[in-house]
Amino acid sequence: MEKNEILVMYGNNPLEMAAAIAEAAGLDHLIGDRKKRIGLKPNLVVSRPASEGATTHPEIAAGLIVYLKKNGFNNIVILEGAWTGDSATRAFSACGYSTLAKKTAVELIDTQKDNCRFMDCKGEKIEICNSALAIDFMINLPVLKGHCQTRLTCALKNNKGVISDREKRRFHSLGLHKPIAHLNTVVRNDFIVVDGICGDLDFEEGGNPVFGGRIFAARDPVLCDAWAAQLIGYSLSDIPYIGLAEKLGVGKCGPIKVKELNKNSQVPLPPKPQGKVKQLSGFITEESACSACYASLVHALARLDNNKKKLLGQICIGQGFKEKKGKIGIGQCTSAFTAYCAGCPPTGADILAFLRSV
Repeated sequence: MEKNEILVMYGNNPLEMAAAIAEAAGLDHLIGDRKKRIGLKPNLVVSRPASEGATTHPEIAAGLIVYLKKNGFNNIVILEGAWTGDSATRAFSACGYSTLAKKTAVELIDTQKDNCRFMDCKGEKIEICNSALAIDFMINLPVLKGHCQTRLTCALKNNKGVISDREKRRFHSLGLHKPIAHLNTVVRNDFIVVDGICGDLDFEEGGNPVFGGRIFAARDPVLCDAWAAQLIGYSLSDIPYIGLAEKLGVGKCGPIKVKELNKNSQVPLPPKPQGKVKQLSGFITEESACSACYASLVHALARLDNNKKKLLGQICIGQGFKEKKGKIGIGQCTSAFTAYCAGCPPTGADILAFLRSV
Protein backbone atom coordinates (compact mmCIF):
# COMPACT_ATOMS: atom_id res chain seq x y z
CA MET A 1 0.00 0.00 0.00
CA GLU A 2 1.38 3.40 -1.01
CA LYS A 3 1.61 6.36 1.36
CA ASN A 4 -0.79 8.47 -0.70
CA GLU A 5 -3.45 5.75 -0.98
CA ILE A 6 -6.83 5.44 0.73
CA LEU A 7 -8.30 1.92 0.59
CA VAL A 8 -12.09 1.81 0.93
CA MET A 9 -14.33 -1.15 1.68
CA TYR A 10 -18.12 -1.07 1.83
CA GLY A 11 -20.39 -3.44 3.73
CA ASN A 12 -22.05 -4.24 7.04
CA ASN A 13 -19.71 -6.87 8.51
CA PRO A 14 -16.90 -4.90 10.21
CA LEU A 15 -14.92 -7.99 11.24
CA GLU A 16 -14.67 -9.37 7.71
CA MET A 17 -14.12 -5.90 6.26
CA ALA A 18 -11.22 -5.14 8.63
CA ALA A 19 -9.47 -8.44 7.92
CA ALA A 20 -9.92 -7.96 4.17
CA ILE A 21 -8.63 -4.39 4.15
CA ALA A 22 -5.54 -5.46 6.15
CA GLU A 23 -4.89 -8.19 3.57
CA ALA A 24 -5.31 -5.76 0.68
CA ALA A 25 -2.91 -3.29 2.31
CA GLY A 26 -0.26 -5.96 2.86
CA LEU A 27 -0.26 -5.10 6.56
CA ASP A 28 2.01 -8.02 7.44
CA HIS A 29 4.72 -6.62 5.14
CA LEU A 30 4.27 -3.11 6.55
CA ILE A 31 4.88 -4.42 10.07
CA GLY A 32 7.69 -6.81 9.21
CA ASP A 33 9.28 -8.26 12.37
CA ARG A 34 6.85 -10.67 14.08
CA LYS A 35 8.27 -9.72 17.49
CA LYS A 36 7.15 -6.10 17.28
CA ARG A 37 4.75 -4.84 19.95
CA ILE A 38 1.58 -3.88 18.07
CA GLY A 39 -0.92 -1.42 19.52
CA LEU A 40 -4.57 -1.09 18.50
CA LYS A 41 -5.87 2.37 19.44
CA PRO A 42 -9.68 2.63 19.13
CA ASN A 43 -11.81 5.67 19.96
CA LEU A 44 -13.58 4.87 23.24
CA VAL A 45 -14.20 8.43 24.35
CA VAL A 46 -17.31 7.43 26.31
CA SER A 47 -18.91 4.25 27.66
CA ARG A 48 -21.44 3.91 24.84
CA PRO A 49 -21.82 1.19 22.20
CA ALA A 50 -20.60 1.83 18.68
CA SER A 51 -24.17 1.87 17.33
CA GLU A 52 -24.65 5.32 18.92
CA GLY A 53 -21.94 6.83 16.72
CA ALA A 54 -19.20 7.70 19.26
CA THR A 55 -16.97 4.64 19.59
CA THR A 56 -15.06 2.20 17.39
CA HIS A 57 -16.82 -1.07 16.57
CA PRO A 58 -15.00 -3.86 18.46
CA GLU A 59 -15.50 -6.09 15.42
CA ILE A 60 -12.96 -3.96 13.53
CA ALA A 61 -10.34 -4.65 16.20
CA ALA A 62 -11.41 -8.32 16.18
CA GLY A 63 -10.91 -8.60 12.42
CA LEU A 64 -7.44 -7.10 12.67
CA ILE A 65 -6.49 -9.41 15.54
CA VAL A 66 -7.62 -12.42 13.49
CA TYR A 67 -5.48 -11.21 10.59
CA LEU A 68 -2.45 -10.42 12.77
CA LYS A 69 -2.44 -13.75 14.60
CA LYS A 70 -2.95 -15.63 11.35
CA ASN A 71 0.23 -13.96 10.08
CA GLY A 72 2.31 -14.72 13.18
CA PHE A 73 1.92 -11.50 15.19
CA ASN A 74 1.08 -12.25 18.83
CA ASN A 75 2.49 -9.30 20.79
CA ILE A 76 -0.72 -7.24 20.55
CA VAL A 77 -2.31 -4.77 22.99
CA ILE A 78 -5.39 -2.55 22.89
CA LEU A 79 -4.82 0.82 24.54
CA GLU A 80 -7.08 3.80 25.11
CA GLY A 81 -7.98 6.57 27.51
CA ALA A 82 -11.53 7.95 27.60
CA TRP A 83 -12.28 11.65 27.95
CA THR A 84 -11.84 13.17 31.42
CA GLY A 85 -15.54 12.71 32.26
CA ASP A 86 -15.46 8.94 31.77
CA SER A 87 -13.25 5.88 32.32
CA ALA A 88 -11.58 3.76 29.67
CA THR A 89 -12.00 0.72 31.92
CA ARG A 90 -15.78 1.26 31.89
CA ALA A 91 -15.67 1.92 28.15
CA PHE A 92 -13.79 -1.35 27.53
CA SER A 93 -16.67 -3.17 29.16
CA ALA A 94 -19.55 -1.16 27.68
CA CYS A 95 -18.12 -1.17 24.17
CA GLY A 96 -17.34 -4.90 23.97
CA TYR A 97 -13.56 -4.76 24.28
CA SER A 98 -13.36 -6.64 27.58
CA THR A 99 -15.15 -9.57 25.97
CA LEU A 100 -12.89 -9.32 22.91
CA ALA A 101 -9.74 -9.27 25.06
CA LYS A 102 -10.77 -12.41 26.93
CA LYS A 103 -11.63 -14.21 23.72
CA THR A 104 -8.39 -13.32 21.94
CA ALA A 105 -5.97 -13.17 24.93
CA VAL A 106 -5.04 -9.59 24.05
CA GLU A 107 -4.07 -7.18 26.83
CA LEU A 108 -6.18 -4.06 27.52
CA ILE A 109 -4.34 -0.95 28.71
CA ASP A 110 -6.24 1.94 30.28
CA THR A 111 -3.89 4.85 29.54
CA GLN A 112 -5.64 6.97 32.18
CA LYS A 113 -3.94 4.73 34.75
CA ASP A 114 -0.57 4.79 32.99
CA ASN A 115 2.59 6.64 33.92
CA CYS A 116 3.50 9.42 31.49
CA ARG A 117 6.49 11.50 30.52
CA PHE A 118 7.00 14.77 28.70
CA MET A 119 8.19 14.56 25.12
CA ASP A 120 9.40 17.33 22.85
CA CYS A 121 6.86 17.39 20.03
CA LYS A 122 8.61 19.83 17.68
CA GLY A 123 8.59 22.72 20.11
CA GLU A 124 5.64 21.67 22.30
CA LYS A 125 6.24 19.70 25.49
CA ILE A 126 3.44 17.13 25.74
CA GLU A 127 2.87 14.49 28.43
CA ILE A 128 2.45 11.14 26.66
CA CYS A 129 1.63 7.77 28.21
CA ASN A 130 4.53 5.31 28.48
CA SER A 131 2.47 2.45 27.09
CA ALA A 132 1.99 4.34 23.81
CA LEU A 133 5.67 5.23 23.59
CA ALA A 134 6.54 1.53 24.01
CA ILE A 135 4.57 0.50 20.90
CA ASP A 136 6.62 -0.53 17.85
CA PHE A 137 3.73 -0.42 15.37
CA MET A 138 0.55 1.54 16.10
CA ILE A 139 -2.74 0.79 14.35
CA ASN A 140 -5.00 3.80 14.81
CA LEU A 141 -8.73 2.92 14.81
CA PRO A 142 -10.63 6.22 14.83
CA VAL A 143 -14.31 6.83 14.18
CA LEU A 144 -15.23 9.16 11.33
CA LYS A 145 -17.48 11.67 13.11
CA GLY A 146 -18.12 15.30 13.81
CA HIS A 147 -16.83 17.25 16.80
CA CYS A 148 -18.41 20.21 18.56
CA GLN A 149 -15.13 22.16 18.71
CA THR A 150 -12.86 20.96 15.91
CA ARG A 151 -15.69 19.93 13.52
CA LEU A 152 -13.95 16.65 12.65
CA THR A 153 -12.38 13.93 14.73
CA CYS A 154 -10.56 11.15 12.91
CA ALA A 155 -6.96 9.87 12.91
CA LEU A 156 -5.00 12.88 14.20
CA LYS A 157 -7.36 13.79 17.03
CA ASN A 158 -7.85 10.17 18.10
CA ASN A 159 -4.33 10.20 19.52
CA LYS A 160 -5.51 12.41 22.39
CA GLY A 161 -6.30 9.06 24.01
CA VAL A 162 -2.60 8.45 24.72
CA ILE A 163 -1.98 11.60 26.76
CA SER A 164 -2.70 12.21 30.44
CA ASP A 165 -6.02 13.65 31.61
CA ARG A 166 -4.29 16.85 32.70
CA GLU A 167 -2.87 17.20 29.19
CA LYS A 168 -6.35 16.68 27.70
CA ARG A 169 -7.61 19.59 29.80
CA ARG A 170 -4.62 21.71 28.74
CA PHE A 171 -5.23 20.86 25.07
CA HIS A 172 -8.75 22.29 25.38
CA SER A 173 -7.43 25.45 27.00
CA LEU A 174 -5.11 25.89 23.99
CA GLY A 175 -7.93 25.49 21.48
CA LEU A 176 -7.06 21.88 20.46
CA HIS A 177 -5.77 22.49 16.93
CA LYS A 178 -2.13 23.40 17.64
CA PRO A 179 -1.46 20.75 20.33
CA ILE A 180 -3.16 18.02 18.28
CA ALA A 181 -0.86 18.78 15.35
CA HIS A 182 2.25 18.78 17.54
CA LEU A 183 1.23 15.58 19.37
CA ASN A 184 1.28 13.67 16.09
CA THR A 185 4.94 14.51 15.47
CA VAL A 186 5.81 11.95 18.18
CA VAL A 187 2.95 9.45 18.59
CA ARG A 188 2.86 6.71 15.99
CA ASN A 189 0.39 6.42 13.11
CA ASP A 190 1.81 3.41 11.29
CA PHE A 191 -1.50 2.17 9.89
CA ILE A 192 -5.00 3.61 10.16
CA VAL A 193 -8.34 1.87 9.79
CA VAL A 194 -11.23 4.33 10.04
CA ASP A 195 -14.60 3.19 11.32
CA GLY A 196 -17.04 4.86 8.94
CA ILE A 197 -19.93 2.55 9.77
CA CYS A 198 -22.10 4.99 11.72
CA GLY A 199 -20.19 7.95 13.16
CA ASP A 200 -22.08 10.78 14.83
CA LEU A 201 -23.15 13.74 12.71
CA ASP A 202 -21.43 16.49 14.68
CA PHE A 203 -20.71 15.51 18.29
CA GLU A 204 -17.96 13.29 19.73
CA GLU A 205 -20.24 11.82 22.42
CA GLY A 206 -22.63 10.19 19.94
CA GLY A 207 -26.40 10.20 19.74
CA ASN A 208 -26.93 11.15 16.08
CA PRO A 209 -25.32 8.31 14.10
CA VAL A 210 -25.15 8.59 10.32
CA PHE A 211 -24.93 5.19 8.65
CA GLY A 212 -22.08 5.24 6.14
CA GLY A 213 -21.52 1.50 5.74
CA ARG A 214 -17.79 1.65 5.06
CA ILE A 215 -14.31 1.50 6.55
CA PHE A 216 -11.16 2.89 5.00
CA ALA A 217 -7.45 2.49 5.55
CA ALA A 218 -4.48 4.83 5.21
CA ARG A 219 -0.81 5.09 6.14
CA ASP A 220 -0.68 8.88 6.38
CA PRO A 221 -2.87 10.46 9.13
CA VAL A 222 -2.85 13.87 7.44
CA LEU A 223 -3.97 12.40 4.12
CA CYS A 224 -6.54 10.31 5.99
CA ASP A 225 -8.06 13.31 7.76
CA ALA A 226 -7.98 15.46 4.62
CA TRP A 227 -10.15 12.90 2.85
CA ALA A 228 -12.34 12.34 5.93
CA ALA A 229 -13.07 16.08 6.03
CA GLN A 230 -14.31 15.95 2.44
CA LEU A 231 -16.55 13.00 3.22
CA ILE A 232 -18.50 14.90 5.86
CA GLY A 233 -18.66 18.18 3.95
CA TYR A 234 -15.72 20.25 5.17
CA SER A 235 -12.79 21.93 3.45
CA LEU A 236 -9.26 21.79 4.84
CA SER A 237 -9.51 25.41 5.96
CA ASP A 238 -12.39 24.43 8.25
CA ILE A 239 -10.12 22.13 10.29
CA PRO A 240 -6.84 23.92 11.06
CA TYR A 241 -5.04 21.02 12.75
CA ILE A 242 -4.82 19.12 9.45
CA GLY A 243 -2.84 21.88 7.75
CA LEU A 244 -0.76 22.50 10.87
CA ALA A 245 0.19 18.81 11.00
CA GLU A 246 1.23 18.92 7.35
CA LYS A 247 3.48 21.95 8.03
CA LEU A 248 5.10 20.04 10.91
CA GLY A 249 5.96 17.16 8.58
CA VAL A 250 3.45 14.65 9.97
CA GLY A 251 2.12 13.87 6.49
CA LYS A 252 0.66 15.37 3.33
CA CYS A 253 -2.85 16.53 2.46
CA GLY A 254 -2.58 15.24 -1.09
CA PRO A 255 -2.67 14.22 -3.81
CA ILE A 256 -5.05 11.47 -2.65
CA LYS A 257 -5.34 8.18 -4.52
CA VAL A 258 -8.62 6.47 -3.54
CA LYS A 259 -8.91 2.75 -4.28
CA GLU A 260 -12.28 1.06 -3.72
CA LEU A 261 -11.83 -2.62 -2.91
CA ASN A 262 -15.44 -3.53 -3.59
CA LYS A 263 -18.55 -1.96 -5.06
CA ASN A 264 -20.50 0.61 -3.07
CA SER A 265 -23.59 -1.54 -2.57
CA GLN A 266 -26.86 -0.99 -0.81
CA VAL A 267 -26.62 -1.50 2.96
CA PRO A 268 -29.95 -1.28 4.81
CA LEU A 269 -30.46 2.14 6.37
CA PRO A 270 -31.84 2.41 9.91
CA PRO A 271 -35.66 2.45 9.75
CA LYS A 272 -36.02 5.25 12.29
CA PRO A 273 -33.16 7.76 12.37
CA GLN A 274 -33.00 9.73 15.60
CA GLY A 275 -32.60 13.38 16.59
CA LYS A 276 -30.97 15.74 14.13
CA VAL A 277 -30.49 13.03 11.51
CA LYS A 278 -34.25 12.40 11.55
CA GLN A 279 -34.87 16.11 10.97
CA LEU A 280 -32.44 16.25 8.05
CA SER A 281 -33.87 13.09 6.49
CA GLY A 282 -37.13 15.01 6.05
CA PHE A 283 -35.52 16.82 3.11
CA ILE A 284 -34.65 13.52 1.38
CA THR A 285 -36.66 11.20 -0.85
CA GLU A 286 -34.80 7.89 -0.82
CA GLU A 287 -35.30 4.77 -2.93
CA SER A 288 -32.77 1.96 -2.40
CA ALA A 289 -29.94 4.35 -1.55
CA CYS A 290 -26.44 3.09 -0.76
CA SER A 291 -25.56 4.02 2.80
CA ALA A 292 -22.28 5.77 1.91
CA CYS A 293 -24.04 8.05 -0.58
CA TYR A 294 -26.91 8.71 1.84
CA ALA A 295 -24.47 9.55 4.66
CA SER A 296 -22.66 12.09 2.48
CA LEU A 297 -25.98 13.78 1.72
CA VAL A 298 -26.96 13.94 5.40
CA HIS A 299 -23.60 15.51 6.29
CA ALA A 300 -23.97 18.05 3.46
CA LEU A 301 -27.49 19.01 4.55
CA ALA A 302 -26.21 19.56 8.09
CA ARG A 303 -23.84 22.24 6.74
CA LEU A 304 -26.38 23.86 4.39
CA ASP A 305 -28.26 27.03 5.28
CA ASN A 306 -31.83 26.31 6.46
CA ASN A 307 -33.40 28.72 3.99
CA LYS A 308 -31.55 27.05 1.12
CA LYS A 309 -32.78 23.63 2.25
CA LYS A 310 -36.38 24.86 2.16
CA LEU A 311 -35.94 26.39 -1.29
CA LEU A 312 -34.53 23.15 -2.72
CA GLY A 313 -37.44 21.01 -1.59
CA GLN A 314 -37.12 17.23 -1.73
CA ILE A 315 -33.75 15.88 -2.84
CA CYS A 316 -33.80 12.45 -4.47
CA ILE A 317 -31.21 9.72 -3.93
CA GLY A 318 -30.92 6.01 -4.60
CA GLN A 319 -30.83 3.24 -7.16
CA GLY A 320 -34.61 3.46 -7.54
CA PHE A 321 -34.17 6.67 -9.52
CA LYS A 322 -32.03 5.20 -12.31
CA GLU A 323 -33.22 6.48 -15.73
CA LYS A 324 -36.02 8.46 -14.07
CA LYS A 325 -36.63 12.18 -14.53
CA GLY A 326 -36.61 14.60 -11.64
CA LYS A 327 -35.51 17.99 -10.36
CA ILE A 328 -32.57 17.55 -7.96
CA GLY A 329 -30.71 14.28 -7.44
CA ILE A 330 -27.62 13.01 -5.67
CA GLY A 331 -25.28 10.38 -7.09
CA GLN A 332 -24.79 8.74 -10.45
CA CYS A 333 -28.15 6.95 -10.15
CA THR A 334 -29.93 10.30 -10.69
CA SER A 335 -28.02 11.24 -13.85
CA ALA A 336 -31.28 11.70 -15.80
CA PHE A 337 -32.39 14.49 -13.42
CA THR A 338 -32.39 18.16 -14.44
CA ALA A 339 -29.64 18.79 -11.88
CA TYR A 340 -27.61 16.08 -10.16
CA CYS A 341 -24.38 15.68 -8.21
CA ALA A 342 -22.19 13.08 -9.93
CA GLY A 343 -20.23 10.44 -8.04
CA CYS A 344 -20.65 6.92 -6.72
CA PRO A 345 -20.61 7.95 -3.96
CA PRO A 346 -19.93 11.69 -4.03
CA THR A 347 -18.33 13.21 -0.93
CA GLY A 348 -20.18 15.47 1.46
CA ALA A 349 -18.05 18.38 0.22
CA ASP A 350 -19.04 17.65 -3.39
CA ILE A 351 -22.73 17.51 -2.47
CA LEU A 352 -22.57 20.68 -0.39
CA ALA A 353 -20.96 22.62 -3.24
CA PHE A 354 -23.57 21.25 -5.66
CA LEU A 355 -26.56 22.12 -3.45
CA ARG A 356 -25.25 25.63 -2.89
CA SER A 357 -24.94 26.12 -6.66
CA VAL A 358 -28.41 24.87 -7.63
